[in-house]
Amino acid sequence: MSEDYVDVQQWQKYIEQEIGFVLPDVQLQWLTNAITHTASLHGLSITKLWEQLPNNSAIRQRLLDKVLIHESRFFRHMPSVEFVIKCALEHQQLFIDSRTDGVSAELFRIWSVGCARGQEAWSLAMSLASEQLTNYSILGTDVSQQAIIKARLGRYDSRQQLLIPKRYQQFVRPLSASYTIGNLNPDDSTTIKIGTESQWQIAPVLQPYVDFVLHNVIEKQPPTSHLQHVIICQNMLLYFRKFDQRDILTRLSEQCVLGGYIILAPGEALFWRPSNMRRIAHPQVNVWQKTSA
Repeated sequence: MSEDYVDVQQWQKYIEQEIGFVLPDVQLQWLTNAITHTASLHGLSITKLWEQLPNNSAIRQRLLDKVLIHESRFFRHMPSVEFVIKCALEHQQLFIDSRTDGVSAELFRIWSVGCARGQEAWSLAMSLASEQLTNYSILGTDVSQQAIIKARLGRYDSRQQLLIPKRYQQFVRPLSASYTIGNLNPDDSTTIKIGTESQWQIAPVLQPYVDFVLHNVIEKQPPTSHLQHVIICQNMLLYFRKFDQRDILTRLSEQCVLGGYIILAPGEALFWRPSNMRRIAHPQVNVWQKTSA
């Protein structure tokens, strides 16, 4: 068999084994392109690329970055954003009411799971900042290293800016320069280049409130030791098998504070029946509240 032959099913199983993603058949050509591009980039045949994957984390990560579709946009689901704003304001009011007792302010923590290039996390930061809130922390995680690097930069093109409501445009700053940045992995000597298509960036005032971390959601180890008040995981579970979805949701519920919330995409994981969560009656948001440990 040729060293450049791509056994798509074999590679499909490998991707699922590594990150849990089940690539639908309509994306198999995308997978083939990612494999051949990664092999060409490193001067390898398809067979040699396969042999390198177990021992070369940089090549493995480069392949995953090519396979994954980093689809996201600003203010993708406004009802979910508005729900988070409401929760954050209620959290702040609880702190104000308890200040006379000398209670210190607890950060309102939000976790954006599968954050892609960071649009959801930055949308939430814009929303909370516009309400004059400062006592919050937003964590964005993704399995794609390239996506996390771009999310941290917070630099986007004009099409993305058009999706930001007028009242949040105060958090947009013009940008007119090309740039090159290094890799997150110190063992990888390659760099990621991002060109002049980026025309604006997130205002520096929001940077202290948002962090992005490389994390594989099927791993049992959470990306942070902090429990979260809101966990947003929208339009990601559909790429996983049902038993993996259930395991992921169980781990997310473990990272949620008592009384906190998990927000899913409308119509997502309706089979879920956790004993420690209850679904909130909401006309537009698929939201669950943690009721017991």
